[in-house]
Amino acid sequence: MYIVMITPECAPIAKVGGLGDVVQGLSNELSIRGNVVELILPKYDCMRYDRIWGLVKTYSDLWVPYYNQWIHCDVYFGFADGLKCFFIEAHNGFFDRGTYYGQHDDPQRFAFFCKAALEFMLKSNKHPEIIHCHDWQTGLVPVLLFEQYQYLGMSHPRVCYTLHNMQHQGVTGGHIIQQVGLDPAAYMTPQRLLDHTHPHAVNLMKGGIVFSNFVTTVSSHYLDEIRYTEQGYGLQHTLHLHGQKLGGILNGVDYNVWNPGLDPHIPVRYNLETLDQKYENKTALRHRLWLRDEYKPIIGVISRLDAQKGVGLIRHAIFYCLANGCQFVLLGASANDSINADFWHLKHHLNDNPDCHLEIGYDEDLAHQIYAGADMLLVPSAYEPCGLTQMIAMKYGTVPIVRSVGGLADTVFDANYAHKPYHERNGFAFNDFNHEGLESALYRAIGLWYQYPQYFRELMENGMHYDFSWNYPGQHYLNIYHHIQEV
Repeated sequence: MYIVMITPECAPIAKVGGLGDVVQGLSNELSIRGNVVELILPKYDCMRYDRIWGLVKTYSDLWVPYYNQWIHCDVYFGFADGLKCFFIEAHNGFFDRGTYYGQHDDPQRFAFFCKAALEFMLKSNKHPEIIHCHDWQTGLVPVLLFEQYQYLGMSHPRVCYTLHNMQHQGVTGGHIIQQVGLDPAAYMTPQRLLDHTHPHAVNLMKGGIVFSNFVTTVSSHYLDEIRYTEQGYGLQHTLHLHGQKLGGILNGVDYNVWNPGLDPHIPVRYNLETLDQKYENKTALRHRLWLRDEYKPIIGVISRLDAQKGVGLIRHAIFYCLANGCQFVLLGASANDSINADFWHLKHHLNDNPDCHLEIGYDEDLAHQIYAGADMLLVPSAYEPCGLTQMIAMKYGTVPIVRSVGGLADTVFDANYAHKPYHERNGFAFNDFNHEGLESALYRAIGLWYQYPQYFRELMENGMHYDFSWNYPGQHYLNIYHHIQEV
């Protein structure tokens, strides 16, 4: 099958969050299964060009109709992690901002990208069977494909559209419809692109949902949340109307990168059969971070520091864990200056505490060593469409402590309360998004570690038995691709 991914991100070259990891992991899995997979991305000036192999200009005469003018683009080709990637360079500077997102004209930038991607496919005579789009940034692709480009010779492709995070929907002024060559009066309707909460605004994510052949989210539990709770951020009715073409597919983890048996970043490699060697990594982590060597569990956090990730609960957990016989290690940073400043202040305040280390920033090497050396990993998210950290932790025999939302609820089954056989229980979960809920899970986890180490060991082993690779999600996506081809 010939599949084109149109995406704003792909790890490791252009990555802001989990979207980039998903595109990379899924594309690799589809390629391994014998499919032809190509990616189309903007050519950001801030990409990791050192991770692109063989970058060459492959198309230099792409003129894209946009806002009553023609914008000249070049298209480059290169390999990223073995994946075939095309990069669209717009000569109006849309992607020369030194950043991926966060610009006042982001909707215009990515509306243009949608148009340019389709124009490139048309002019280069590409006829994929499947176009797979990701998040609001590519929401206009199915709209333009089925309303414009199918009449120009692109009637063959079917579109799968994945929602990674409903909080960001690309809500913008109605003028953007005219900019891409459509009639605003025809598309600014409740059945099409008109936003439900902002009158006279269009919703680019809504366009993707309405016009795609199939829509996926990144976990089954998150699909229920966005359909039936405020996590739909105003699109619940649209999702209800299109419920027959919705599905939740849990993201996978790249076990070539996140695997304690292969990991070049950790001092001692291990697997389920040699799990005792995990404790050598715990000792090494303590030495690296100047933690004292005592009989205590290490609780780790590897996270963005923001409201979605439960930053207030993370802060509270530091002091609760230190007061209840634990060591605490944090690796993370925030885009919010005041949150960063608060955690820098905490770092200085706790600098002499031999049971605590806060690393403000991101260090890939240290992330791997925390997964390998910690006993537990805390993920107290306000909401979590999928989450990868809890699945990575389990591969490393590190027991997750999570709030039971989204993909966390689909992957972590509580040691005490889950409606699962004991051999399938793999962590600790709480429901209430407050200090009491958090403490209830921490209390049980810490108590089990101290009082019943053999049962805690069983949780570690149970987690390592789970297969969160891309094998199952890859097959599930292929089933969807075949289904929408036949519709």
